[in-house]
Amino acid sequence: METKNFSRKWNLGFYFDIRMKNQWFLYTGVLVKSNFGVDKLTDGDLNTLGATNYNSIDDTISLTGDYSQKISSFMVPVLIKYKFKNNMYVELGPQFSLMYKSWVEFKSDIEGRDASIKEYNKDIINKLDVGIMVGLGYTLFKGTGWTLGAKYYYGFVDVYKDIPDTKNSSFFLKMNIPIGAGEGAQKKAAEKAAKKKARKEERQLEKEKKGE
Repeated sequence: METKNFSRKWNLGFYFDIRMKNQWFLYTGVLVKSNFGVDKLTDGDLNTLGATNYNSIDDTISLTGDYSQKISSFMVPVLIKYKFKNNMYVELGPQFSLMYKSWVEFKSDIEGRDASIKEYNKDIINKLDVGIMVGLGYTLFKGTGWTLGAKYYYGFVDVYKDIPDTKNSSFFLKMNIPIGAGEGAQKKAAEKAAKKKARKEERQLEKEKKGE
């Protein structure tokens, strides 16, 4: 593929952060709305993909516009996460993907009207993908709230069945919002802080008594 313009899309899913031991966690879940691809396909790209080029259908029809390859997949990361005491964390592990829809999309402005044509091509896409993911981030609100982070993914399988060197490479910016479990974590953290404060006050009282 000639184009180097990566597509920018929103993803949505759910996750599980499972504590294994001390500062070690297992991070997994499913991105149920996950889209990726490339924009600004060239004439050479369209020819390689066998997609229709509306710029040169025949002598009577010629449309100008932008072409992009879109792919929708279910993505499942299985990452080992280490969380530092300052609430920063790093994570590493495999990610598995199942493609369920893909198409080449042509967008154009025709006489002041936006036009879009989708040409589905999932038959030339490898349905399964697996690769390695690495990430880092920060947990807000004293380690019990929302999480901000960045992840990079590199796939080991070519995106297209008959086109070599088309492996997936993606960069993610993420925000995790805890539901239910986050409230429980906040409660436990508050209880732990209260116990720590009580022990500190007890030690201070003992010191004062010994000084009398």
